[in-house]
Amino acid sequence: MAALDPTVLAAVASPRRQEILRLVWRNELPAGEIHAAMPDVSFGAVSLQLAKLQSAGLVEVRRDGRQRWYRAQRQACGPVGRMLEQMWDTALWRLKLQAELEASRRGPASAKASAGKPPKKRKRK
Repeated sequence: MAALDPTVLAAVASPRRQEILRLVWRNELPAGEIHAAMPDVSFGAVSLQLAKLQSAGLVEVRRDGRQRWYRAQRQACGPVGRMLEQMWDTALWRLKLQAELEASRRGPASAKASAGKPPKKRKRK
């Protein structure tokens, strides 16, 4: 079995970068479509994730006028790519990804998230 590249492992450690890779694994997509698939993240944040994937050699970028198109470099992922493909094919992975993306959102907790928690008890003086 081929050795796992630490650069590749670091690049795919993020659930957001995994999702971006999944989106561009078989189809070349413009940055705007990638962002549209991740509406809870700013375009700038998606751009930063794409840059990290590109610097790791896991996506290639093609310019067409003002648009940038991204495609996964599947062979650069090596054995990690095969593991990702197997993971993407399972419903459990989709559930795990959703939970990780929800947990990684910035900002105050939603009212729904705290609704199921019992109120904190006040300490008596």
